Amino acid sequence: MSAPTADPETLIRALPLWRGPIEIAPLLGGITNKNYIVRDGDRCVVVRLGGDIPVHGVMRFNELAASRAAGAAGISPKVLYAAPMAMALEYISGRTYEPEDMRANRRRCVDLIKRVHREVALHLRGPTLAFNVFHIIRDYAHTLVEDKSRMSAKLPRLLAASEVLEKAMGPIDLVFGHNDLLAANFIDDGRRLWLVDWDYAGWNTPLFDLGGLSSNNGFDAADDDAMLAEYFGAAPTDALRRRFKAMLCASLLREALWSLVSERRSSIDFDYVAYSDQNLTRFDEAWAAFQQMERA
Repeated sequence: MSAPTADPETLIRALPLWRGPIEIAPLLGGITNKNYIVRDGDRCVVVRLGGDIPVHGVMRFNELAASRAAGAAGISPKVLYAAPMAMALEYISGRTYEPEDMRANRRRCVDLIKRVHREVALHLRGPTLAFNVFHIIRDYAHTLVEDKSRMSAKLPRLLAASEVLEKAMGPIDLVFGHNDLLAANFIDDGRRLWLVDWDYAGWNTPLFDLGGLSSNNGFDAADDDAMLAEYFGAAPTDALRRRFKAMLCASLLREALWSLVSERRSSIDFDYVAYSDQNLTRFDEAWAAFQQMERA
């Protein structure tokens, strides 16, 4: 799906960045791209390899525009060079977060997300994409039918739930969001947080990033209320909670369908089946809680 067409070391060595002999080592953990750390004398550089992934809406011109803008805003490492299939970025020495770190540092994470939504768009150049989660869910469903997915029989129920969630959201405010707030995309250098990996960046409601922050990192109801208060500057109303919970459900459903598509289409060594099942279970739990909220 996103594997480079040439040998990774050949692509990396061909980049016109290096001052002398380089050492290349893989960076583990990527589930969309293949990432490498390159030692070039006294400096380190991160190189991301991968082409467009239309089935996931990942277009490298958009990732590059978002990465450059986030680098200019001081939110993400700066882009050093970009070429077809490859992007080189500054290396940030720090600790990659786990979900428990996200919960322990919730306020810092929310402050960084607020900066993303307020500042990245000020540095964007050229065309960029929208990220409409409900369109994405429908499009994934079409792909899963074409692929004869093991979950095809469950799609009508999931699409009906998505339609309810879309209506519950209603009109949205629009910001340029990250849209992939996994803990592994946050790096703490000991002084501040950085946010990396802009594959899915695009124009969206801020509630999608907040819903993803919660659903990806095990937030409870108290965490959610505190997060909403920190982001919006006031205690959340029942109406805001309802819209937030709708988007939290949608973020889980999108993640599950993303993984189901990847089961058939990705060449990256990752247990997509287990990840799909985990996210479908979490969606079912969140959907049941949302329905209970609607009945209350």
